[in-house]
Amino acid sequence: MSRVTAAALSSGLNKFCEYPRRLFKTVLRYKRTSSDVSPFRIIVMTEPDRFRVVIFGSARLKPGDSVYEQVRRLARLLGRDGMDVVTGGGPGLMEAANLGHREGREDPHSVDDSSKSYGLNIKLPFEEAANPHVDIKHDFDRFSERRDHFMHLANAVVGAPGGVGTLLELAYTWQLMQVEHICNIPIVLLGDMWEDFLRWVQDWPLEKQLLNPEDYEMLFLVRTCDEAFEVVRAAQRKFIDNPDDFCLQYRQYKL
Repeated sequence: MSRVTAAALSSGLNKFCEYPRRLFKTVLRYKRTSSDVSPFRIIVMTEPDRFRVVIFGSARLKPGDSVYEQVRRLARLLGRDGMDVVTGGGPGLMEAANLGHREGREDPHSVDDSSKSYGLNIKLPFEEAANPHVDIKHDFDRFSERRDHFMHLANAVVGAPGGVGTLLELAYTWQLMQVEHICNIPIVLLGDMWEDFLRWVQDWPLEKQLLNPEDYEMLFLVRTCDEAFEVVRAAQRKFIDNPDDFCLQYRQYKL
């Protein structure tokens, strides 16, 4: 193809694409300024400076399971200490976290009974609706959009034992922090499940120099909910003591 032909084609394509581009911008501007904003977004926008902890974990574990009870206790400690909790809103460990948060918030020794429990629910044909312990629920059709909302809200992340979804959410958080798209926040891995995962990271990507040592050091392995709580609370104290200097995700990772 000659240069003249290529230039003419490029000019034509630019003109052809200009109208859809303007239309897209108009639609996007309408979406951002429309009064038809979900209650979820209104609450997040009116309370942007709360400390929120995102908890990932399996939907399959039931009450009575030791991991379920660990996550429930962790969320109870977070709720009693006035922190918000954000989960996927479903059953299993998500339910444990939302339930535990409510119990902690209602504890007579709670420091802030206005803290909230979020459920970012994904629409699936084979999974139940959001668990009944969620204060604020928002439904998503796509996992990708849901993950971005997790990141938008997170001031700390706790990864409890889980399957493919939990691994994906952990990897997404880790990558965004690695490339500095999100703030430097604690990524806490709770439970023995993660020991083999971290050993694999050491033996393969780290050993082969596919990761930097500082990337590996972003992860905190803990074995109990009390240890997880101490890591998260250390970050919360920085948030309380220096709110103007604390990096908040809603500013860093805008939707």
